[in-house]
Amino acid sequence: MKIIDLKMFIVGNPWKNWVFVKLYTDEGIDGLGECTRGLGAKAVEAVPDELRHLILGEDPRDINALTDKIRKALFLAEDPVFTAFISGIDIACWDITAKACGQPLYRMLGGKTRKKIRAYANGWYQGPRDPGFFAERAASVVEMGYTALKFDPFGTAYMYMDKAEEKLSLSIVAAVRKAAGEDVDIMIEAHDRFSASTAIRLGNLLAEYRPMWFETPVYSLDTGLTNEVARAVGVPVASGERFASTRELRQLLSGGSVDIVQPEVLRIGGISGLMDACAVARSYNAWVAPHNAQSPMTTAASVQVGMAATNIMIQECFDDFQTDWAREVLRGYPKVTGGYLEAPETSGTGVELDESAAQKHPYGPMNCLRLFEPGWERRRIK
Repeated sequence: MKIIDLKMFIVGNPWKNWVFVKLYTDEGIDGLGECTRGLGAKAVEAVPDELRHLILGEDPRDINALTDKIRKALFLAEDPVFTAFISGIDIACWDITAKACGQPLYRMLGGKTRKKIRAYANGWYQGPRDPGFFAERAASVVEMGYTALKFDPFGTAYMYMDKAEEKLSLSIVAAVRKAAGEDVDIMIEAHDRFSASTAIRLGNLLAEYRPMWFETPVYSLDTGLTNEVARAVGVPVASGERFASTRELRQLLSGGSVDIVQPEVLRIGGISGLMDACAVARSYNAWVAPHNAQSPMTTAASVQVGMAATNIMIQECFDDFQTDWAREVLRGYPKVTGGYLEAPETSGTGVELDESAAQKHPYGPMNCLRLFEPGWERRRIK
């Protein structure tokens, strides 16, 4: 089997432009991967202009050899644009391999370790930064069957937060906790916002509301600082979504104070990279909660790994709060039912891209959340 063509697709989702890669083979089996990179969409789309010759003619089932070849050609670069592209190629190759065997992808990874994966909701708070609004939306998410939900209450904060903003943020957390109830887990997202002293102060104030974790309270790539904060606060700290290698994951976990890590399949190296991340985390007795703020394709890929890996804690999911047309563009991705996700039993990842539907939603240069600008919670583009 040989790869005979490669095509890139950008779909203009308002929160960020989704980027997909599709591989075509001489045996008529194609594979779909995702390479979404926020404001880097056009950069990722252009990568094959220089790398196509490394991919065409290769056997897509020799996944490790192909991705290793690309990495070495890039002189081992871990630039986010390149890691997103490599991750997409890896996912597409696994999709082809599983389809060629007529099996769901998770079967190729060792088979099931569980029947379903607990999901937590994100993207549900599309509106004003108001405790009443957050409470109303949180209650509706719980009514949908979710048993966990995540949100960022911190507005435009960066490094420091004044007293009024701190009070409002904690009021939002209190409102969500009350509306969701004591049996629902809440996760507090900080988007790398704070200095260590501010993160420690807020983390200890959040303890009253019993969050499942306080996420990325400081710059994620500073693993020493993340561990410093984790040692000083009374709630679990989670991090790792920015990591492009298991080396960074090891650095975080070796600090000894973080045991919930959040590698993302589109950053860490695709299906192969996420499986490697789970193995590294397991060696530290740590849990993996895969990050996913991309399209439902990323949900599907993460779920395939989640069915096979033994130390998956929970899976992030935006899919119930995406655009109305997502299921027209992407067919076959798993739905959250009763707060859980299950892998489809169809071969490959189970997801297919409708190319004609994708063309109806072109790239938009303003399609991106600006997490340090007022009103970003409303999920509206300018």
